[in-house]
Amino acid sequence: MTAPSTPKALRIRKAAVLGAGVMGAQIAAHLSNAGVETVLFDLPAKEGPKSGIALKAIANLQKLSPAPLADKNVAATIIPANYDEHLDHLKDVDLVIEAIAERMDWKLDLYKKIATHLSPTAVIASNTSGLSINQLAEALPEEMRHRFSGVHFFNPPRYMHLVELIPTKLTDKNVLEGLEAFLTTALGKGVVYAKDTPNFIGNRIGVFSMLATMHHTQQFGLGFDTVDALTGPAVGRPKSATYRTADVVGLDTMAHVIKTMADTLADDPWHDYFKAPVWLSALIEKGALGQKTGAGFYRKAGKDIVVLDVAKQDYRPSEQKASDEVAAILAIKDPAEKFGKLRASSDPQAQFLWATFRDLFHYSAYHLADIADTARDVDFAIRWGYGWKLGPFETWQAAGWQQVAGWIAEDIAAGKAMSKAPLPAWVTDGRNGVHGKDGSWSATEGKNKPRSQHPVYQRQLFPDPILGEKFDQGTTVWENDGVRLWTLGDDGVGIISFKTKMNTVNDHVLDGVQQAIDVAEQQLKAVVIWQTGEPFSAGADLKGALGLLQAGKFDDFEKMVANFQATSMRIKHSLVPVVSAVRGLALGGGCEFQMHSARTVAALESYIGLVEAGVGLLPAGGGLHELAIRAAKANPEDPFEALKKVFETVAMAKVSGSAMEAKQLGLLRDSDIVVFNAYELLYVAKKVALSLAESGWRPPMMARNIPVAGDVGTATFQASLANLAEGYFASPHDVAIATRIADTLCGGKIERGSQVDEEWLLQLERKHFVELAKTEKTQARIAHTMTTGKPLRN
Repeated sequence: MTAPSTPKALRIRKAAVLGAGVMGAQIAAHLSNAGVETVLFDLPAKEGPKSGIALKAIANLQKLSPAPLADKNVAATIIPANYDEHLDHLKDVDLVIEAIAERMDWKLDLYKKIATHLSPTAVIASNTSGLSINQLAEALPEEMRHRFSGVHFFNPPRYMHLVELIPTKLTDKNVLEGLEAFLTTALGKGVVYAKDTPNFIGNRIGVFSMLATMHHTQQFGLGFDTVDALTGPAVGRPKSATYRTADVVGLDTMAHVIKTMADTLADDPWHDYFKAPVWLSALIEKGALGQKTGAGFYRKAGKDIVVLDVAKQDYRPSEQKASDEVAAILAIKDPAEKFGKLRASSDPQAQFLWATFRDLFHYSAYHLADIADTARDVDFAIRWGYGWKLGPFETWQAAGWQQVAGWIAEDIAAGKAMSKAPLPAWVTDGRNGVHGKDGSWSATEGKNKPRSQHPVYQRQLFPDPILGEKFDQGTTVWENDGVRLWTLGDDGVGIISFKTKMNTVNDHVLDGVQQAIDVAEQQLKAVVIWQTGEPFSAGADLKGALGLLQAGKFDDFEKMVANFQATSMRIKHSLVPVVSAVRGLALGGGCEFQMHSARTVAALESYIGLVEAGVGLLPAGGGLHELAIRAAKANPEDPFEALKKVFETVAMAKVSGSAMEAKQLGLLRDSDIVVFNAYELLYVAKKVALSLAESGWRPPMMARNIPVAGDVGTATFQASLANLAEGYFASPHDVAIATRIADTLCGGKIERGSQVDEEWLLQLERKHFVELAKTEKTQARIAHTMTTGKPLRN
């Protein structure tokens, strides 16, 4: 029987998620974030409304942290359903994702129940984290099996970049390519193809790494807090390291995954280690399951964090510190030297680190052919699914492939490694690693394979690089010490990138942006402001500003502020369209630059805010002036209505939790574009800039008749501030800052309905900014933020 071919472009208008548990509900949330109409199914409730389980899960999405919803209003679009009443919803669904409990029998029963209700083109997927995809497919009618695969999201689905795509023996290639494009562009994910083996790639290698770490914790007699000090940022991994991660995941979940490995991988040479350590089982028996029960390896004691001491069978204060010798070794920049010193050291912490890396490298190499097509898939799975800076093969290659391979072989021969299994022959065939110019090593095919040629990756001009990969850095058109103006290809679009740390804004950047736009007007069609790495911009360089203030150079300080405004206005009134491509933080001046752009194209995970109030200032790069103009356009008869929301946003220094939320806060416009995959951001921004240029872009004319809310508007804001001060929610200085923000937004001490021009608003913004900057309390706030990274309430 020939399976019908599915077109490559998988158009998904409506989806169904089966199972409203933690993962199912959050997958439904992310599909809804992406504008996919989503039905969330669960069993019929025994009491209350029949769809009560799904209803409760949807309500709970608004309480979770980190937030699964990019905008809380999205929750209302998710349709609650149950299997008794709503199976007819499935007839017009394009994609079904099953996310019920990890029980093969339950999943198979559910597939039989839904099969007759699905359309003949619906794509079906399981979010199982480790069950056999081929076995699951057997429950489906034969004509549906070519449309079935595993689609394994990592938790939390909105934020974790990794999705593992697991084909069955029968999955149609077009279905897979369509899914890959949808997951990549519409949901913003990094797709890795995994083979149908237990726990696939991410959890197979990631959980083994945790098991090896637990084994060696015991072997070297180290505390859980010490291990977390050694296996976190010090080795390029997340702050949660090993045992904090286990607490967050849930110790019962951890034990379940370990048991799955033990049950399904009987022939694995490391099988003896696939069991929960005694102390993990003891914690589970006590009901100490980690973060969800308030205690696990760690718990809170008042304001302090205490850690379990196995020997004392009690908690003690957490120290989380590496020994001086190991801290010095980990600070070495050269990976080869670092690994050499770890292996040679007699410090138990160094021996522990070498042993955990050795066993991870050994395991990954031994199983590469079984679990993945290439070493690149393994490295990306661990980087994207576990948050490591480098995957296991990249780490090994950076440390000197043959040198490390020799050490591993020596340790296997000496009985020091966890398994006596030999290294595969390809490891020691004289190679320098598994990643090279011609691609990454495929142990199955015995050759290097290049990256996927799927058309969706043409949209990633700078994809996440694997070790040693270099992408075209473009051609420099003009640069100074602050910015580089460059082109990529011959489409006539210039790219402005900052050169400062955290892409902060200093005099070089201000002058550079203005001059780059001058050059672009002469030589290019359009400009995109895009940074080669996150953040977009952390705002003004406070160090330089504070230096001028403390030296009493107020004239120079005011000139700097005027130059900031001049840069924003240069962006706004450029004769070629300037598009801001935002990802990560866009704070203060960074937010103001994108506000003045012709368009902003923002990655979903953009955290945008005018945060100056937090350091005792107000936005003075034209941000308040721009908000006042937008309010006047939105409601010329009564601008005050539109100012209410933005006043609160600015006075409380709110930062959006997503690009979608930035629209709600009034920091992005409705016409601004949200892109889900940050690696596609530059591609989309260039297309938008070019389309503006091709459609005959003209900058907005300087506004001369801007209706403002005036002194009545300011007085209304002051009344609400008085209530905050009365209830001790705001200090007198907070009120003083907020009053100046209100006065600027409302156009100053003039009659309500008066009309002003842009220069009037800019001068008002400057005046209030400089006057605040001169106060002792604001200078104390700036200094405190610079030294501690935290705001000061004074």
